[in-house]
Amino acid sequence: MSAPVEAGPAAHDVPAVQQRTVRTLVVSQAVGAVGVTIGVATASLLARDISGSETMAGLAQTFQVLGTAAAAYALARVMRRRGRRVGLVTGYLLGATGAVLAVVAGVVDSMLVLLLGAVLLGATTAVNSASRYAATDLATEEHRARALSVVVWATTIGAVAGPNLVGVGGAVAVRAGIPELTGGFAIGSVVLVAAAAWVWLRLRPDPLLVAQQAAGVSPGAVVESRGRSWGRFVEVVRDVPAVGAAVVAMACAHAAMVTVMIMTPLHMEHGGAHLEVIGFVISVHVLGMFAFSPVVGWAADRFGRSPVLVAGGVLLLVSLTLCAVSPQGSSWEIFAGLFLLGLGWSCATVAASTVIADRTPILARTDVQGTSDMAMSLTAAGGGALAGVIVGALGYSALALFAELMAFAVVVAGVQARARG
Repeated sequence: MSAPVEAGPAAHDVPAVQQRTVRTLVVSQAVGAVGVTIGVATASLLARDISGSETMAGLAQTFQVLGTAAAAYALARVMRRRGRRVGLVTGYLLGATGAVLAVVAGVVDSMLVLLLGAVLLGATTAVNSASRYAATDLATEEHRARALSVVVWATTIGAVAGPNLVGVGGAVAVRAGIPELTGGFAIGSVVLVAAAAWVWLRLRPDPLLVAQQAAGVSPGAVVESRGRSWGRFVEVVRDVPAVGAAVVAMACAHAAMVTVMIMTPLHMEHGGAHLEVIGFVISVHVLGMFAFSPVVGWAADRFGRSPVLVAGGVLLLVSLTLCAVSPQGSSWEIFAGLFLLGLGWSCATVAASTVIADRTPILARTDVQGTSDMAMSLTAAGGGALAGVIVGALGYSALALFAELMAFAVVVAGVQARARG
């Protein structure tokens, strides 16, 4: 089936379409993030209760990350042929189905159903990542990073609101007669359907299809290019080294951030920190990740992508050094370290994503973007798996120093992106 044909580019006011696209994505990003985070807060507890083992508690999050990686690749193929609108809606509906399965898992007490739901719920994270690229399809080069960063910023709303709705989810569960820990997933399923409906109704005309037509790419050319997503990714990375450097930087920054972030609550708990303090530190970290992204986008447009990418790597190095020297429990080092860890991630992710959007040919755009997001998720999953082993054998400080190797790779990749750009 060929991609849907829209009116020719001359029929569109491109700046107006771009403005409508960004506004639509800001709302869907905020709503979609609520749908994901409201369940994340209770996923590990639900897995523990169903399995009866604390060692199995992390499996739900692990399977969700793997689902994100698979969905990033699969949805990219859908978007290349059918446009952003169909791909994003498909991802949100898959996520909503995963949330429903999590509720079913709690009712029937099935770990298998819960893990399947977690995999499908990972599609929502993939959609939120793809949305940042959708904001760049029609953006001019001098405003591309800002358009991308505004959509990233919208995640702040959902990331803050979602966990705070856990209590509401519990009340909903009691009224519905389902297990209390599944209430968040029940609300999440409704929220994700709402996000899908919003994108379906508002993301018209489709920014990617308009961009393809403006570039002279016919629907027939898209159809003929089917079946070679990985090959197109390899071609672009080989022919445009700056894109390869950006993919490496984004994956390493994400892995460094996730690896240390997931073990920080344990490090603080061992020193007697209260749950409220631990929660506040994680909130400060999330603030660093998303709240300042519009400023980061402005800097990437004003001073260039590579300088901001290198700055992100340097911030990661500083943050990880602070984490390495932080004592167990609550300390100024861990507060500053986690904030800068989020800010460094923001700089690296916004700048690297913009390089990929800048330099990837239109016909390979979604393939490269989806494959790079898949690499980012898989690298983070590998780092998360190693984190517990390293902390158990050598301690939290050793984990932070190990993550510095990935942060240093971000700096090197940033330099390479500039040299080969």
